[in-house]
Amino acid sequence: MLWQLGYRAVTQLSPRLLMKAAYLWVFKGALAVWAYKRRMKRNELFPPFIFVALTNTCNLRCHGCWVEKEGTAYYLPEQDLDNLINSGRKRHAYYYTLLGGEPFMYKNIWNIFRKHKDCYFQTITNGMLFTEANVRRLKEVGNVTPLISIDGWKEQNDLRRGEGVFEAAEQGMKRLKDSGILFGIATTATGKNVDEVMSDAYVQYFIDRGAMYLWYYIYRPVGEDPHPEYCMQREQIIRLRKRLLELRRKHPIIIIDTYWTADGEAFCPAAMGLGFHVGPQGSIEPCPPLSFAKEMLSDNNGDVFKTINESEFLRGFQKFVKDRTKGCVILEHPQELMDFMKSHNVRDFSTRDAFAEYYASTPRHSHHLPGDEIPEDYWVYRLLKKNVFFGMGAYG
Repeated sequence: MLWQLGYRAVTQLSPRLLMKAAYLWVFKGALAVWAYKRRMKRNELFPPFIFVALTNTCNLRCHGCWVEKEGTAYYLPEQDLDNLINSGRKRHAYYYTLLGGEPFMYKNIWNIFRKHKDCYFQTITNGMLFTEANVRRLKEVGNVTPLISIDGWKEQNDLRRGEGVFEAAEQGMKRLKDSGILFGIATTATGKNVDEVMSDAYVQYFIDRGAMYLWYYIYRPVGEDPHPEYCMQREQIIRLRKRLLELRRKHPIIIIDTYWTADGEAFCPAAMGLGFHVGPQGSIEPCPPLSFAKEMLSDNNGDVFKTINESEFLRGFQKFVKDRTKGCVILEHPQELMDFMKSHNVRDFSTRDAFAEYYASTPRHSHHLPGDEIPEDYWVYRLLKKNVFFGMGAYG
C-alpha cells in the first residue's frame, strides 16, 4: 500500500506542491505537536492546530449544519486572522483549517494564502466553487489543500446537501486532479450512510478521482434542524472503527480519523488543548459546533496567546470534559454542557438560540467506547497519530 501511495503522489501531484505539503504540513505539523507538548509541561494553553470559520455565508443548506446562514452575513476581519497567525508563528503553529459556511466565499481568501506563504491551509469546502480560475489560483499559491465534503454516493450525499451537489463536486475534483493539486475528501459517517462510505468501492472511487486522503467524521445532531435520524449507534461506531483499520491496509490513500489515539482511546481535541475554533465574528470557541465564547481575537491588543492561555472558560471546559468522558460531551451530556456554559456567562455566537437547541437534544453515543477500544495496528498510522495528525480536524 505504501509503495502504491508513493507512486500515486509522485506521478499525480505537482512536484512543487508535493514538496510544499511535505514541509509545511508534515514537517511543521510534527514541529507544532512537539512545541505543544513542551507547552503542556509548562501548563501553557495554546493549540498546535486551529479551526477558523472565515464566514457564515454558504451556497448550500445542508441537513444538520450548525452554521446559521439566513441572518446577518459575517466575515472574519482580516486583521484578526493576521493576529491569530502571527501569534501562532511564535508557538510553531503553522497549520490552519479554514471552514465556514463556505470558506471560498470569503472575499480576501486569496490574499490570506499569499500573505502567509510559510503556513499551510486546509480548506473544508463543498467543492462547488472550483472553477478553472480558482484552480489556477490554488496551484499558484501552493500552500492550500482543499478538503471536499462528500457524504456518500450521489443519492445519500444529495439527500443531505442538495440536488446536483455530487456532480458539481466531481467536476471540481477533475480540475484539481488535472492540475496536480493535493486534495482530500471529508466524509461524515451517519446512521444512514455508514456502510456505503466504509466500503472498498467508495474509497476506490475517490482514489480514481485523484484524492490523496480521506477524512472521516462522525455526525453530530446540532443546529436549528439537527436531524437526529442521522445519528450513529454504538455498534455502528465500533464497526466504523474496525473498518478504518482494514481500509488503511488495503488502499493507496491516507485514511484519517481524529477521534481515537494511537492506542484506540477516544479523545476530544478541545479538552486536550489540541485545537480550538474561531468564529466569523472573532470569537474563540472550544470547537466548531459549540458557538459559545468569552474571549475574542481582538482582546489583549491581538495577543491571542495571552487571551487563550489566560482563559478561565477554555481551561474550565477542558476540566468539564475530562471529568465526564474521553469522547464528545455534545453527544453524551448536552444539558450539563449548557449548564456549564451558563455558569461561565458565555455569549452565544450562533445568531440563533443554541442554548435552547442543546437543552432540547437527547444524549447519544459518541466515539468513547470503554471496553471496546481498538488500537491502531499499522505502524504508519501509529507514527502519524503520535507526531503529526494527533488532533487535526476532529469535528463533524
